[in-house]
Amino acid sequence: MRLYSGSSKQFIEDAVRNQIAVKLSNAFFNYYRFNPSPGEKRSWVNSLSKISGLLQNAELLDHGVILEFQLPQTSRRLDFLICGKNQFKRAHTVIIELKQWEECKHAEGDREVQTFVGGGLREVLHPSAQVGGYEMYLRDTHTAFYGEDPIELEACSYLHNYHSFEGDVIFSDKFQSILNRNPVFTADDYDDFVEYLNTRMIAGDGLEVLREIEESEYRPSKKLMNHVGSIIKNKKEYVLLDDQLIVYDKVFSEVRKSFQSKNKSVIIAEGGPGTGKSIIALNLMADLLLEGYNSQYATGSKAFTETLRSIIGIRGSVQFKYFNSYINSKNDEVDVLICDEAHRLRETSNNRFTPRDKRSDKRQIEEIINVARVPVFFIDNNQVVRPNEIGSIEHIREYAEKTNCNIFQYKLDVQFRCSGSEGFVNWVDNTLCIHRTANIMWSRKEEEFDFQIMDSPLELENAIKSKIDIGYTGRLTAGFCWKWSKPENTGNLINDVVIGDFQRPWNARHDARGLAKNIPKASLWAHNPNGINQIGCIYTAQGFEFDYVGVIVGNDLKYDFEKQMWIGIPENLEDNVVKRSKGRLKTLLKNSYRVLLTRGMKGCYVYFMDKSTRDFVRSRIEF
Repeated sequence: MRLYSGSSKQFIEDAVRNQIAVKLSNAFFNYYRFNPSPGEKRSWVNSLSKISGLLQNAELLDHGVILEFQLPQTSRRLDFLICGKNQFKRAHTVIIELKQWEECKHAEGDREVQTFVGGGLREVLHPSAQVGGYEMYLRDTHTAFYGEDPIELEACSYLHNYHSFEGDVIFSDKFQSILNRNPVFTADDYDDFVEYLNTRMIAGDGLEVLREIEESEYRPSKKLMNHVGSIIKNKKEYVLLDDQLIVYDKVFSEVRKSFQSKNKSVIIAEGGPGTGKSIIALNLMADLLLEGYNSQYATGSKAFTETLRSIIGIRGSVQFKYFNSYINSKNDEVDVLICDEAHRLRETSNNRFTPRDKRSDKRQIEEIINVARVPVFFIDNNQVVRPNEIGSIEHIREYAEKTNCNIFQYKLDVQFRCSGSEGFVNWVDNTLCIHRTANIMWSRKEEEFDFQIMDSPLELENAIKSKIDIGYTGRLTAGFCWKWSKPENTGNLINDVVIGDFQRPWNARHDARGLAKNIPKASLWAHNPNGINQIGCIYTAQGFEFDYVGVIVGNDLKYDFEKQMWIGIPENLEDNVVKRSKGRLKTLLKNSYRVLLTRGMKGCYVYFMDKSTRDFVRSRIEF
């Protein structure tokens, strides 16, 4: 999708006649069905008049231009692309990121600066980092820019209101490598910018190049797929055993048949905590990509997806999606779609940010099965922790059967977490009355897994930190029983979790900006070493595993000895969505604590705020 394309000569004429913003606004409304913001329209008027004047003075009149070009399968739009041919008649395209900035300030991040945008001083990507990511994305995903005879692609930024000075942050040493690759041109670099463009497309003939771009399509390049696959496969911890290999082999056999088969194959792998669902998913992702299949990995968790993206890197992040990424996608656009944590599926992909004309009347499960030749679902029915999560084996099978898919369902039993102790997971299930198992008692003498009940939250924290000090991984988690505040103006977090003298902050909120140094973003709390200094809740811990996990069981879920049952207490809960779930409250709370208690590979330490609950759990332990 793009809002404007055509010749550079026509673009200049539209800009001179003050028509360019009008044409963009009309195209915007026709596509999104609502009007662009006044700020966006002002930016079009200001920035595009500057670039049109530069093209006119540089006599770049025989070229193709695209404005507001949407990156495939994302909501990001590129400001300006210009294309033509160089002196050797080779097709060339330059992405130009347009900025109205006037000054920059220092930011702690390796790729960030601070500048005034959106009415305040904000931390943003350095222009070279931003536009460099766009360039890499197009190189890896747009067929016009890779293959046997690709269009040459480069990217730069034009800060037309910016006057630099000696020692300017935007040109500081830490940005030199990205500046060399994706230069920044300021108002003082007008002649250099003209020369930069002329040397890349002096021969013009840009409309022919423009047609090639617009007639090409989205599909990840083999180079990108090898890159992501190699990163995953180089992680030695990803090893498959027994029934995991059966699922793995079945996916490969079905995808190889999928190009000749009329019916889709839907594969469902069910397993509890620690049965290796994500391990299989990542192995499949790597090996399918390495064999040249367009495979994507989707979850419903922002924290889990963003952590995977940070591990894989900016370039590979295009293959890691969310369940709601497939609104209005084409059928069979993806060879294999790996849906991890499929219990987090929603009824629909629409949300309050979805433009009216982009809203889908399809169910989310329908979009996901339609978009892939072979959809694969990894699921645990007992990990549903929010009322709007409706993922279940029955839900998946319903649509798959309705559309005559071939369905293959497997049960994963191999236990990797909790020191390989299936008994601990079964004991948790039995103790929380999630379902009956034979594991009524937990024996600390006989079991290798280290489960302990602590007498205070400080003792719990010290125990986890002592394990980290000798090289293990660990995190503190808690039930959602305290408010979750925004950071202070300094970027420091507020100590929301208060238990007597023990006061600690939650991990940063997902919408937190300008965090102080050494405080990780919410999506990286589980992966960043400084995450141990905050307490995570179910929404940041689900999907991850650590060597040791500490869990504070709050007063939202208690065991009533008189009634001999668990009870949910909504007034002690700060999660308003779960609080409003009425009849499902207790089930969702039990599922949440089940998830937290089973995050540990080697051990789990627990502090119970309610004495009767602690006594009940202790009564089921053999010391």
